[in-house]
Amino acid sequence: MFSGIIEETARVVAIRAEQNNVHFSLRCSFTDELSIDQSVAHNGVCLTVVDIREGVYTVTAMQETLERSNLGLLRVGDEVNVERSMPLNGRLDGHIVQGHVDQTARCIDVQDQQGSFQYTFQFETSRELVSRGYFVVDKGSVCVNGVSLTVCRPEADTFQVCIIPYTWEHTNFHAIQVGTVVNLEFDIIGKYLARMNALLK
Repeated sequence: MFSGIIEETARVVAIRAEQNNVHFSLRCSFTDELSIDQSVAHNGVCLTVVDIREGVYTVTAMQETLERSNLGLLRVGDEVNVERSMPLNGRLDGHIVQGHVDQTARCIDVQDQQGSFQYTFQFETSRELVSRGYFVVDKGSVCVNGVSLTVCRPEADTFQVCIIPYTWEHTNFHAIQVGTVVNLEFDIIGKYLARMNALLK
């Protein structure tokens, strides 16, 4: 489990395809603290560390993960938001994040608000997706590229989030522009309620 509070960005140093899987090798400041089989969220996607050597660690994404997330768009040199799993004695500073990305969204607008940045994202929606809990609510929580954020002005297929300068500087939000594809994880509580509602109908 994660909290959506990004520790830092990791740099992609190598990408290797193997059948339908893709192995991503990354470098970050806490690489030497990692262990094999440890879970790390990458742009909000929970992946398992499978190799560590010379300050670089490797994780593997399967086809399902690549289809639902933006990991398949990564290139060598890209920055990735990373967060290690939350310790049981830690504070839940963001919200409950599982690291299970639901779908992607596309940035359609960025506004500099003279002290913060406002991003508008558009995502695919349908009656079926809403019944799975794939929706946002005003002042609710959403995870964008692994970052726990508060929803503003939600519409049927768009929503906005506001980013403070610290988050802009210390995550890959500074690289997000109009057209950028991001990962979304919707609130797990909303998903459970939507599923229960569908079953009780």
